[in-house]
Order: sequence, then structure tokens, then C-alpha cells
Amino acid sequence: MMKHENQFQYIKSQHLDQVTVLQAEMDDFSYGKHSHEEFSFGVTLAGRQDFFASGAFHRSHPGNIIIFNPGEVHDGHSGTDDTLQYRMLYVHPNQLKPMLSSAGIKQSEDFQIVDTMLDDPLLRQHILNMALLIENKTNDKLQQECELYQVALSIAQRYGEYSPEHKRRKVDRLLLQARDFIQENIQSDMSLDEISQHANLSKYHFLRLFRQQFGITPHQYILNCRVNRAREDLESGTPLDDVVFQYGFSDLSHFNRRFKPTYGMTPRQYQQHFIRY
Repeated sequence: MMKHENQFQYIKSQHLDQVTVLQAEMDDFSYGKHSHEEFSFGVTLAGRQDFFASGAFHRSHPGNIIIFNPGEVHDGHSGTDDTLQYRMLYVHPNQLKPMLSSAGIKQSEDFQIVDTMLDDPLLRQHILNMALLIENKTNDKLQQECELYQVALSIAQRYGEYSPEHKRRKVDRLLLQARDFIQENIQSDMSLDEISQHANLSKYHFLRLFRQQFGITPHQYILNCRVNRAREDLESGTPLDDVVFQYGFSDLSHFNRRFKPTYGMTPRQYQQHFIRY
């Protein structure tokens, strides 16, 4: 069977900040372990989408919805010989959480979607409608806002009784302190000693707990955060060489090796892609 060329097309909403759609078709590409700062809502359209997330292996067939919370580590690849096709809608918490709050989610700041895979025809339709509006560059901000609110409303109707415990476990709070320190100092060199001090934990105990909580080591987490921030700079037109230097990659080759397993293309291709579209 002739292999289909892997294709990845990212399209940003021209009306809503930090809302992006990915159109993907792939045969032999595998995502490395990574996470996004956004909520990720995917719909498998053809083939089978195999991935590891939330401590379990999943197989998504056409029609299934895949959901990743911000910061949730996952990978992914085609699970059959057929071409995998899917749409992924990325929505930053700054956009989604006010809508979730308005739609009835209590404590939307702490909100996490507990399901990784769903079969929900209404939510699926709203995700695909939103993706289509962005792909077609619909010149109607209100229409996009209303459709995204329908996504939030469908989530709220499913999880509306959500009310997290106000008191986080102490270890969770400490790890989140360390995570926040990493994100605030992402362009700096950080040692394990320095990060673990911000969690008030011994460094090897911290290392074990961090990996348990986030699914990757602190070093992998830092690299992932740098790739995500670098992607934003590429989209805004920052010269590629400046991005490489700014985020501490040793050279362009090093940056390429970290970037492509997350976004399916090299940083240069990604930046040219956004200039083109």
C-alpha cells in the first residue's frame, strides 16, 4: 500500500486570541511525549488514533472525542495501516474558563475534564463546527464566539456538578508551586536543587513526585514549556535564530529535534506555515 504523506496544518482564529485548529493526516508519524498550555479537543475522522495519556493507553475510532487538559502529558500515532485523519481544537484557558463559569461550572479556575475520551454527538458537532469556522476564516467574530460558547456549554452540561475540593493535598500544592516557578523562569537555567527548594522538598523526593504527578521529569517539562513558548514567538514573527538563542537550545538542530515530535514539522516550516496562512 502506498503511504500517504503526513500533513499538518495549523490555523489560528482571526477573531479569538489563543484559539487554533489543527488539520492532521498521518501514517508513519509519532508524537513524542508532550503537553500544551491549552485545552485540546480532538475528533478522530478516519483511521485509528492510538495514544497514552492519564496513565492509560487509548484507542480512538472515528467519531470519538479526545480531550487533554492544559499541561496533560500525552503522545500519539496512527494505530492502523489506514491514514489517520483528525481535527484538534486548541483553546487557551483564558478564553474557555470565563465561558465555563458563565455556563455553570463552579470554580472554573480549577476545572479539569475528567474524561480523556468521549462519545458525545452534540459536543463533537460543536467542536467540528468551531474548527470549520476557523478553517474557512469566517469573517464573523460573533459567530465564532457563540460556537465556542456552545462547546463550553456542552462541557458544562456534562460536568456541571463539578466542584473541586477547596483544600488541595499538600503535596499537590507544593508541586504546583514548583511548576509555577518553572513557568515564570522558563528562559533561565534552573537546577534540580533550585526547583525542589521552591517545593520545599528534597530534590530526589521531588523528582519522584513530579514524575508521578506530571508524567515526565522536570527536565522534560522545562523543554516542553520552552518549545510551547518558542512556538508562540514563531507565530508572532520572531526571527528563528533569536528564538533558538532565547530559549536556550544549543543550535537549530537541537531545536528541530525538540519541536518536530510535538508539532509535526520543523520550526522553520511552522513559521513559514503561519506567514503563508
